[in-house]
Amino acid sequence: MAHSASLAASTPGPVARRRWDGVRNALPGYLFLAPWLAGFVLFTLGPTLVSLYLSFTDFDLLRAPQWVGAANYQRMFSSDPKFWASVSVTLTYVVLSVPLKLAFALAVAMVLDRGIRGLSIYRAIFYLPSLLGGSVAVAILWKQVFGYEGLVNEFLWFAFGINGPSWISNPATSLYTLVLLSVWQFGSPMIIFLAGLRQIPRDLYEAASIDGATRRQQLTRITLPLLAPVIFFNLVLQTIEAFKAFTPAFIISGGTGGPVDSTLFYTLYLYQQGFAYFRMGYASALAWVLLLTIAAFTALTFFSQRFWVYYEDDQR
Repeated sequence: MAHSASLAASTPGPVARRRWDGVRNALPGYLFLAPWLAGFVLFTLGPTLVSLYLSFTDFDLLRAPQWVGAANYQRMFSSDPKFWASVSVTLTYVVLSVPLKLAFALAVAMVLDRGIRGLSIYRAIFYLPSLLGGSVAVAILWKQVFGYEGLVNEFLWFAFGINGPSWISNPATSLYTLVLLSVWQFGSPMIIFLAGLRQIPRDLYEAASIDGATRRQQLTRITLPLLAPVIFFNLVLQTIEAFKAFTPAFIISGGTGGPVDSTLFYTLYLYQQGFAYFRMGYASALAWVLLLTIAAFTALTFFSQRFWVYYEDDQR
């Protein structure tokens, strides 16, 4: 009797068997996820936590980090004029480039949505700048186009007899050349807009035409409201990309952010502090401020969607 009791105690119950079966069934999935999890911990989560620690230290890559508390953040907001200059340049770039890019992308998508011949060819051509726009070669080409002897000034001279300045070297215009470069990379949001336009029922436009609605009324009362989720999606993505812009400013300004800090993007200033002046602790603090700023803008955009974004299953 004692033997049978001990045997029953050692035999797993139905609850334990179900748990073991669940673990055994899930084990292959965890094994397949293991490479990604290892990469996430080693190359994303780990460096992120280390940078958070370094943001509270004085670290120059040569000596061990020395804890300084919030000194980096205090210096940033109280006694660093270049920090505020980079913030101003970056916010100006975001405010100008994102709406212009989205508006231009939507306009091109609406033209392509009319069913022109060779649509796939045009779609590929317009999408190509988005693939090349962030490259060093395109930034160098852009620098040449807007230089003193560039293509833009050649056109102005032969067409209008105007001897234009070096648009890149002029503090009044250098940032706007980078805005134009960003707008030129409209292919990615254009493809998304085109997919969204294809989901709008044509019956709505036909009914609106019968009722006498003009094209402008169809745009404001049919296209834009039904396309609002796609606009919201593109707005979030392009805003984040604009805050992270680095390569064009680095190449065109030669890494200095000039002339007169007119192209000193926040990411470029962060790079200077970390890899030119070896102030890695201060650069880490700058990186965390950028991360929190992007998170705040993204959260604000998500909060605002309740006022202008409507979905098909919206019960409001």
